[in-house]
Amino acid sequence: MDFALSEEQEMFRSMFRDFSTKEIAPYVEELDHAEKPPLDALRKAARQGFLGATVPEEYGGAGLDPLSYALLIETLAGDCMSTAITLATHVSLVAMPILAHGTDAQKEDWLPRLCSGEAIGAFALTEPDAGSDTSRLHTRAIVEGDEVLLEGVKTWVANGEIAGLFLVFARGEAGHEAFLVPRDAPGLTVGYREPTLGLRCVTFNTLYLEGCRIPLSNRLGGPGDGGRIAQEAQDLMAIALAAAGLGVAESALQVAAKYATERVQFGVPIAQKQAIQNYVAGAMIETEALRYLVYHAAWLVEQGKDISFDASIVKAFGARVARSVTNRMLQVMGGYGYMEDYPLARKYRDARALHIIGGPTEWHDFRIARHIFAGLDLAIAP
Repeated sequence: MDFALSEEQEMFRSMFRDFSTKEIAPYVEELDHAEKPPLDALRKAARQGFLGATVPEEYGGAGLDPLSYALLIETLAGDCMSTAITLATHVSLVAMPILAHGTDAQKEDWLPRLCSGEAIGAFALTEPDAGSDTSRLHTRAIVEGDEVLLEGVKTWVANGEIAGLFLVFARGEAGHEAFLVPRDAPGLTVGYREPTLGLRCVTFNTLYLEGCRIPLSNRLGGPGDGGRIAQEAQDLMAIALAAAGLGVAESALQVAAKYATERVQFGVPIAQKQAIQNYVAGAMIETEALRYLVYHAAWLVEQGKDISFDASIVKAFGARVARSVTNRMLQVMGGYGYMEDYPLARKYRDARALHIIGGPTEWHDFRIARHIFAGLDLAIAP
């Protein structure tokens, strides 16, 4: 396998870095402290085609290959993981399912709006009693003629506050189903925004569906296809989250290593101390290992391979590396790393979320173990 980036991918990476440096980095601390979504950055990202990163150009997207998309998420997360995850939710969890499973009418209606930023996408799967265990979904989809009545409550809806389109999952007669629900649909209410330790620029909201009526033509896929659609989207998102973990680990390493060359203790920069060198070397080893897992997973997507096993591996490892590296780099910076006036405190808080969002690490560990034991003719349950 050739691990070298193509000339086009190198060009894209340079463009992503230029955009992130100019349009995200200068404002991230202010937005994080104010806990505001990065709306201005998203508008500018839309003009660059980033909101339609992997969507074909015929719908107004950039038509990026999966690896270039991973590079985009990695780069944005280096400056602001909240912005990266807001964009990844929009692309991986909403736009890509529509591209893969939508009718021609659904694609023509929604993809250009998603790519232009006219509508931001939100993913509504989790419920108060149904997280990783989607068998416990209580939201109901009742078909009434050429309409569908949706009744239920969704929690932790990423992008909820700013969304123009919700991809909602509900239980129908044939099983789980997926529906495209516009924000102005009657009976839909965007409720409480959850305050969070990290990812303070990502809006996580409760969604109420009370007599919410939409056309039956808004169903994505066929009856009973919702479970498959949700899992495919979550596998794509797992790779994006790992790419975000890579970006935050890289940037934390850069920040702390630079600090170590400038901070003088006992007459020399602390970079001269073996303990600090060990921290930095260990962080570099983990970061580079994650890089090739992320890039390989993106390559598998491009090849059209089944990514369910690899998605869990890269997501679980990405969460581990992001947490490990930011933790050790905070230690390198000591008290300054713990201060909110310095970027490492934010990176540390944001990295911790990767063990939770996109399915907790324990769930991905189970999926990995299930795959292994299935090869030994043993079925296991959570």
